[in-house]
Amino acid sequence: MPETRVRSREVFERACRLIPGGVNSPARAFGGVGGQPIVIARGTGPYLIDVDGNQYIDYVASWGPLILGHCHPRVVQALEEAIPRGTSFGAPTEIENELAEMIIDAVPSIEMVRMVNSGTEASMSAIRLARAFTKRDAIIKFAGCYHGHVDSLLVQAGSSATTLGVPTSPGVPKGAVNDTITLGFNDIEAVADVFKMRGDEIAAVLLEPVAGNMGLVPPKPEFLSELRRLTEKHGALLIYDEVMTGFRLAYGGAQQLFKQMPDLTILGKIVGGGLPVGAYGGRRDIMQQVMPAGPVFQAGTLSGNPLAMAAGLATIRELRDHPPYERMEQLGRQLADGLSQAAKEAGIPHQLQRIGSMWTLFFNEHPVTDYETARKSDTARFGRFFWAMMDRGVYLPCSQFEAAFLSAAHTEQHIRETIEATKEALKALKVED
Repeated sequence: MPETRVRSREVFERACRLIPGGVNSPARAFGGVGGQPIVIARGTGPYLIDVDGNQYIDYVASWGPLILGHCHPRVVQALEEAIPRGTSFGAPTEIENELAEMIIDAVPSIEMVRMVNSGTEASMSAIRLARAFTKRDAIIKFAGCYHGHVDSLLVQAGSSATTLGVPTSPGVPKGAVNDTITLGFNDIEAVADVFKMRGDEIAAVLLEPVAGNMGLVPPKPEFLSELRRLTEKHGALLIYDEVMTGFRLAYGGAQQLFKQMPDLTILGKIVGGGLPVGAYGGRRDIMQQVMPAGPVFQAGTLSGNPLAMAAGLATIRELRDHPPYERMEQLGRQLADGLSQAAKEAGIPHQLQRIGSMWTLFFNEHPVTDYETARKSDTARFGRFFWAMMDRGVYLPCSQFEAAFLSAAHTEQHIRETIEATKEALKALKVED
């Protein structure tokens, strides 16, 4: 670690004595790029500042929630007003209704919504609800789509054929994934085949409509529409995990962008405005099965926390009142064109994949359409690129297999600086090669 990051090294070494691996989530450990993580002191607008005082243009945005950038004045004001009223009550508050109304108004398929504390909790609850509603057990998920650390979803990435569920983490019993069917993202033929064989066993199909956890991978044009048709035909539910894409790709999420109507939607990240929040919602007849309206148990002491509700409400109101989507699309296109051109000039095989304000530069000579093709990327080169960009003041996701995010706080100047840094970094990589 350079001398300019001495304090980060000291803080991280202390953390390693106190916290497993020195981090409270593995995604922060820099395992995909080597070296030690930098330690953040604060964020402002489009920038992160580490404990050594180094400033970086931030394209992680806390892994997606900070679509308005760090410390947006409207969000800060909402929190300043909420804190003196109390941080937690374990009882209903009016602000829960206000945020629920905004989510229902924005997301096309949601008629009722339940607040929870994380995307993982929302995924777990939505699956339980789908199984109870359909009175079936099997779930189809897709390799490379991450839905939180739910036991039944921690399944080894599989091929396009039906595979036996194999846990990918110690501590997950084989029985927990016996009813999880893992298929290849974008492989609608495999989904159709499974429904032919086991259609009356399948409770739900669960997916990120735009994958962001194997890098940014868009759906093929027919993939989402055929999933909708097949689930309706066989009486299964369609669940969209819009933890990343909700309120980001459009005000109403990916389902608004692609004009799709899932039965249930999982939300998180942006709906908390940077505070811990998850949510799941959908058709009224399904959601009314959740306790206490129905028999399906789900509870949480901090669900609907007033501070999280205040931050989420302020964020979504800002997105409604001053939509940034057209401008972020323009900046995203400018950034993608510039990065791709820089890679071409450096003679480095690559794929630049983007939808709206989400993007990934893959060091891969082949188009990335699923987990198997994503895994063919040159992760060693990405690691060197990551550190070269860090040294030039650009903070990217510390893995080839994570999407990057623009925020409304980025400007054309930030895009130009990032493109220039990319040109320098890729030229340096080419010399090393």
